[in-house]
Amino acid sequence: MCHVIVTCRSMLWTLLSIVVAFAELIAFMSADWLIGKAKPSGSEDVDNRTGGSQEPYHPTLGIYGRCTRISHMQFSRRDTLCGPYAENFNEIASGFWQATAIFLAMGIMILCTVAFVSVFTMCVQSIMKKSIFNVCGLLQGIAGLFLILGLILYPAGWGCQKAISYCGPYASAYKLGDCSLGWAFYTAIGGTVLTFICAVFSAQAEIATSSDKVQEEIEEGKNLICLL
Repeated sequence: MCHVIVTCRSMLWTLLSIVVAFAELIAFMSADWLIGKAKPSGSEDVDNRTGGSQEPYHPTLGIYGRCTRISHMQFSRRDTLCGPYAENFNEIASGFWQATAIFLAMGIMILCTVAFVSVFTMCVQSIMKKSIFNVCGLLQGIAGLFLILGLILYPAGWGCQKAISYCGPYASAYKLGDCSLGWAFYTAIGGTVLTFICAVFSAQAEIATSSDKVQEEIEEGKNLICLL
């Protein structure tokens, strides 16, 4: 018989697992890893005709994508264009970034799998006498190691030609030059820290769902068990 067991700790672990997976996925897909040096937003002729001033903008560069601003000379309108600069894996600007993409993708795949499984832990707490919480916690720890490897390798690619075109000639491995770090990089770091917190907290979720109070509720014949 299936018993639906919901506790504060198990629910918090489930929500954190989902949040972490989405945060890492969004960060990976974003082009806001590096914020380039300021550039003029349009040509001087357009600005002189319209009486406007050249407002600088900062192009951004991600692992495989970028955002830049293009000017429509006919209408004196400027749009920000975002998209992948690499049409395939081999066109990613640096070998270090290729390794980063692999490690982050592996970590994110594991996190998304755990996030999906965590939703069903309310009904199924063990498989083949193994606690799902403990297995998921182990997987989250492994995913965290993949994420760390990816984040360590990422700055090593700052000396590639693509990064230099955004960050200036002084950019090199682990040196930003004229660039600054964007929100996606910090989100990836924060998600990595939360991944390890989830891995540790999974043990608390397992304890909460197998406590004496839960067993007493099961013995009383209740199928829906909610405990604080």
